[in-house]
Amino acid sequence: MTPSKEVLAKIDAAIAEYPHPESALLAILHLIQQDQGYLSEEAQVWAAEKLSVPVAHVAGVVTFYTMFRLTPPGRHHLQVCKTLSCRLRGCEEILQHLDKKHGIKEGQVTPDGRFSLVRVECLGSCGTAPMMQVNDDFHENLTLERVDALLAGMK
Repeated sequence: MTPSKEVLAKIDAAIAEYPHPESALLAILHLIQQDQGYLSEEAQVWAAEKLSVPVAHVAGVVTFYTMFRLTPPGRHHLQVCKTLSCRLRGCEEILQHLDKKHGIKEGQVTPDGRFSLVRVECLGSCGTAPMMQVNDDFHENLTLERVDALLAGMK
C-alpha cells in the first residue's frame, strides 16, 4: 500500500502533532480508511512500519474499534447500534427486518455493492434510540417504516 501524495502529507502532518509518532496511530488509520474505504492487512503493515510499532499492535487497535473496517464496505455502510438503549427500543427488529426484506445480512455487502451492514457498540445517541449510522450520517428514532423509506431514497 502506498498512500497518495496528498494522504501521505496528511499522515506526516498528523505524526508531527504528537511528541511520540506512535501516538498518531488512530489518526493515521482514519486517514487511510478515508482514502481507501477500509484497512487492508497491507495498510496495517504499512502503518506499523511508518510508526515503528509491531503489526500486532496495529491489528489490535483496528479490531478493537468498530469504526475501522477490515473489508471494503458497500456504497451505503449501515451501522446499527446494539447497546442497551437501542436493544430496548428495537435494534434487533431492525436488523432482522434488514435481513428479511432487504437481504442485508450482518457483516456482508449486498451483491450489487450498494449496502453493507454491521452491528456496532454505542454510537452515542441513547436518547433517540434505536439509531443507525449510514456512512457519516446519524438516523435516529427509527421504525421499520423509517428504515424502509431511508433505504428507498439511497441510490
